[in-house]
Amino acid sequence: MQNKRWLQRFENFEKASINLNETIECIKQNGINKIYTMALIQAYEIVFELAWKTMKDYLEFNGIITDTPRETIKEAFSKNIISDGQIWIEMMEARNKTSHTYKEEYAKSLCDDILNIYSKQIINLLEFFKGKING
Repeated sequence: MQNKRWLQRFENFEKASINLNETIECIKQNGINKIYTMALIQAYEIVFELAWKTMKDYLEFNGIITDTPRETIKEAFSKNIISDGQIWIEMMEARNKTSHTYKEEYAKSLCDDILNIYSKQIINLLEFFKGKING
């Protein structure tokens, strides 16, 4: 059952990642504006939540129990699921901040981070899980 759980979560994570990538492509083609900013941040929030929960479920499938995003990220880093634990902690903090405050300057900065840093981490995590499914 637990194997199925992480695989189901991964499917949702993958779908959310596609949505994030489509938003990124729209921004690359059309430039960024307030609507794209909001869409990018919302897509990021969803994909981040599914990313850490997929890691959590995968760790649990492998006998490692974690409770919080921070604990999950640290354990995923120690098990080489992710290659840069510090960036993932920053991603988590950015996700938490978007839920509690909205400032235009921060939104612009976050969009830059999503476009240039965080999206690459999401892709790397996707590739890790695809390797586990196909390998």
